[in-house]
Amino acid sequence: MASICFKAIQTRPFFLHPSTLLTKKTTTPLYLCTLQTQQPKPSNPNHKKPTNSKLLTNYESIIGIETHVQLSTQTKAFCSCPYTYGSQPNSNICPICMGLPGALPVFNSKVIEFAVKLGLALNCKLSLNSKFDRKQYFYPDLPKGYQISQFDVPIASNGFVDLDLPVEFGGGHRRFGITRVHIEEDAGKLLHSDTGTYSQVDLNRAGVPLLEIVSEPDMRTGLEAAEYASEIQRVVRFLDVSNGNMQEGSLRCDVNVSVRPIGQAEFGTKVEIKNMNSFSAMHRAIDFEISRQVLLHSQGQEDQIVQETRLWEEGAQKTVTMRKKEGLADYRYFPEPDLPEVVLTTEYIDGIKASLPELPELKRRRYESMGLSMQDVLFLANDISVCRFFDAAVAKGADVKMAANWIMGDIAAYLNNEKLSIDEIKLTPEELSELIASIRGGVISGKIGKEILFELISKGGTVKGLIEEKDLVQASYSTLLIVDPNEIERMVEKVLADNPKQLEQYRGGKTKLQGFFTGQNEIIMDVPTITDVTLAIGTGDDKEGLLFFSLVCVGGGSIVSANKMD
Repeated sequence: MASICFKAIQTRPFFLHPSTLLTKKTTTPLYLCTLQTQQPKPSNPNHKKPTNSKLLTNYESIIGIETHVQLSTQTKAFCSCPYTYGSQPNSNICPICMGLPGALPVFNSKVIEFAVKLGLALNCKLSLNSKFDRKQYFYPDLPKGYQISQFDVPIASNGFVDLDLPVEFGGGHRRFGITRVHIEEDAGKLLHSDTGTYSQVDLNRAGVPLLEIVSEPDMRTGLEAAEYASEIQRVVRFLDVSNGNMQEGSLRCDVNVSVRPIGQAEFGTKVEIKNMNSFSAMHRAIDFEISRQVLLHSQGQEDQIVQETRLWEEGAQKTVTMRKKEGLADYRYFPEPDLPEVVLTTEYIDGIKASLPELPELKRRRYESMGLSMQDVLFLANDISVCRFFDAAVAKGADVKMAANWIMGDIAAYLNNEKLSIDEIKLTPEELSELIASIRGGVISGKIGKEILFELISKGGTVKGLIEEKDLVQASYSTLLIVDPNEIERMVEKVLADNPKQLEQYRGGKTKLQGFFTGQNEIIMDVPTITDVTLAIGTGDDKEGLLFFSLVCVGGGSIVSANKMD
């Protein structure tokens, strides 16, 4: 063991003192290793990308992502130790976590279930027979000197993921390939000192089960890569196999980036980027690295692009060299002798497949078929809790578009301001449906609906109870219901007669004038006792094909807006 430790010291600038054990007042052990490092130079906050868009058009970027998903199992992968994020260092460890001699792993079967779920969700081909391998490398946070992983026979392979790009970035549908999904254990964590002269080792995370998802190099921009990673996060959350929190390290992405001149078949030298703790940071890091490599190509210095690992510095907004990338042979894989192979049956797989929930892609397509815009679809399907709330409200009879508008508008604004999730408010889907029905039925106005909404969110209660308690219908609101076809015809014809030029333009194909007819043309009705008016109409038999109205209270009278639609 001593010779192995000495060999590790030779290859890395660490001086490991295995006999040195620090203890805090809580008697929680921390393993200490000294680290000789140079203090980083102050970064320039005004640092800009090293190239411009004209150069970028001559090159194509190739991007692939390795995503590590930490599974939400109750215990670790090969022992009975629990794992809780933020626990006191080295409080959830055992001889297996610590890699002590003679400690044998016992596999957690829940990890297999989660791996099969994710493999099916990513449209992968599952291996009925897979195995574990030892990945050899030395680092202070890996006490065994090897990591249990899967090498040549992963549990899932050859899949794909579908996603929709944000509308504000041009939109569009994309499909990215998945090379493989394999099981492995996590390493510990190094806690670096402020001075940079030593690091403490926390082994709480050692042995926590991970699924590594390796994509095909199908992405071409930082936006596509960030949206791919975001979709992976949505999938694992919908499956409930991981919380997917990047801030906690439950979802970690290593990005491989290379560039090549347009038309060149061979890939360029790839560079790995680490240390990105958000999707926006990933987007920026990839864009910077593409620009850096393109600039070197354009200056004839492509030989300066070496296979290495680079870190993203958020403050400086640039990537910096961390270390040269180790080749595959450095890991010296061989089969894990202390664990049996993993054998899956078709019955087991079919049972898990039948239990899968509606996944993000299917949910987006269903919402789209309900008549929602892509912007609405992407917002609603982004969060599993929002999906459940929206689906429950619609199931209770809420109008689809109105439910989406309320959730995306006032409810989302409240959640953002209060830093809450939709599960943490007192408003229920049933009461949102009731609120929408009350507004559509003319019982209350939209303005009063907002007041009721915020009270329901913060204090709870029912719509009917609040309306009765505040005497909203009797004290402030009456309803004027116009259903007489002749009256509707009269109002429509007056609006059209007053605006012949706009009507001709509309009939000529200028459909944007719909808003003009709705918002600009008014018929003042003398109804002095009514402070709010609701108009209820059907499609009617009008030969001109128009029937869309909105009535709004103005002072002591009401304004009727009519819109002619052919």
